[in-house]
Amino acid sequence: MTSIQLNLLDVQLRNDSTVGQRADTPTLPPTHTPTHTPTHTPAHTPVHARQLTKRFGDNVILDQLNLDIRAGEFVALLGRSGSGKTTLLRALAGLDRITSGTLEVPKACTAVFQEPRLMPWKRAWRNVTLGLKLDQPRQHARQALAEVGLAHRENAWPGTLSGGEAQRVALARALVREPQLLLLDEPFAALDALTRIRMHQLILSLWRQHRPAVLLVTHDVDEAVLLADRVLVLEQGRIVSDIAITQPRPRSAELPQFQQVRAQLLELLGVEIDTPVTTENAPAPVVMPFNFSNFSI
Repeated sequence: MTSIQLNLLDVQLRNDSTVGQRADTPTLPPTHTPTHTPTHTPAHTPVHARQLTKRFGDNVILDQLNLDIRAGEFVALLGRSGSGKTTLLRALAGLDRITSGTLEVPKACTAVFQEPRLMPWKRAWRNVTLGLKLDQPRQHARQALAEVGLAHRENAWPGTLSGGEAQRVALARALVREPQLLLLDEPFAALDALTRIRMHQLILSLWRQHRPAVLLVTHDVDEAVLLADRVLVLEQGRIVSDIAITQPRPRSAELPQFQQVRAQLLELLGVEIDTPVTTENAPAPVVMPFNFSNFSI
């Protein structure tokens, strides 16, 4: 596996023979899996997976995958269709049992999916506290909704919310549980470009404030590089590339170095790049069709 330490102001590329011994992917507590032992997870490493394997019949979806995610780390996971991204996230979320291996995750773990999955017969604030036993639940819900900019919509029915508002309610529902691990399964994929930009800014703001470990599953290379501390590429059930992005935020997709790592990731994902960008004497940014990621995050 190729490991890259990336500073968008000073890109360094190295091959690390030890990286192949580890694989990076977040996990939620599988309540029915004996090998899942969240209570043993070190505080500084909320996610710890070793030799994680998942089979469906004769098909191996996750192949002895190893993964660590540190506390407060924002990790993005890329991969082609069928590479095992969703299976990994479901294993981390405790929705699917693993076939073999060990998986340790914090008990405080929540997930936000592509669809908000709100109960249409419950008002926004009741969706936020759904399933929780809290004193003064409405007060907790109101505070969480205020964090995502929806305090004024606490009494709204889900059917009256826009797509972006519904996802904000889903985020509030996740954050009110004060997770140590937040799983994001393409939560911005169904949103329009401008709403996605606003949601990117919001998720970074909330992440800075609450500091959970985050695993973002996405198909969008630009989104991954703009948001994450590390970008992982999953192929045939194994992590084949690990890119650490050390440039301080805010980041801009217009930087030549951004285009270089973007091209590299696209190549790993099987997308041909007509004009690769090098780090030496880097030319002006590659001209691309309009894309939300042309904005700084």
